[in-house]
Order: sequence, then C-alpha cells, then structure tokens
Amino acid sequence: MKNIIEVTDANFEAEVLKSDLPVLVDFWAPWCGPCRMMAPILEAAAETMAGRVKFAKLNTDENGKTAQDFSIMAIPTLILFAKGAEKDRIVGILPQPQLEARLEAELASLAAPPSSTVN
Repeated sequence: MKNIIEVTDANFEAEVLKSDLPVLVDFWAPWCGPCRMMAPILEAAAETMAGRVKFAKLNTDENGKTAQDFSIMAIPTLILFAKGAEKDRIVGILPQPQLEARLEAELASLAAPPSSTVN
C-alpha cells in the first residue's frame, strides 16, 4: 500500500478535507470480503494516478464517527473528495478501468473553468 494512506477519525479533516489534491477514500473493514477484493484494484489505480489523486483507506470498525458522518451504509464505499466536498460515491466493487474512468471524468470536471453566461 505504498500509494495509499490510512486515515482515521483524528486525521480525516487534515488528510482528506483540507488536501490540495482530490482524495479517494475507501471506507472498508477487515472482515469484508468485497473490501479485500477491491484492495488490489485500488492499489493499481493509486499507482497509475499517483500525483493527481490521493488514495486513502478508512477502517469503519475503528473510525465509526467519520463513517457515520458520511452515511456509510454498505462497504466497500469509495468517496471522492475535492476541496473538502464529496464529488462522487461508488458503493461496491468496480473494475480498475471503470474506477479510473470515473476518476478521470471527475478530474476533468474539476479542471474545467466554471461555466459563465454572457448577457
């Protein structure tokens, strides 16, 4: 997990909400089979997208407050945060190409200038 950080209730705000980079947080638990299946997909995506998206894991068993704050009802749940706000949410397993495509689309929308209307 060299490209994925562990976040907790204590450091979530500093590592995720105040991050300069968009952050994809994997809400997971050690007993969750689908979460374990998602781990290598996240590791591969984190390597591919290093420097553009920060990847983080939050153990919901140990960090219930943050999981509750973001209404995590099922795991794995992946939430993409940018500038402190939720931009995308994925519940369940997603193949790496689809995950990266969703992230690329969000990155493109974040980089696009705000649309303005000319009167």
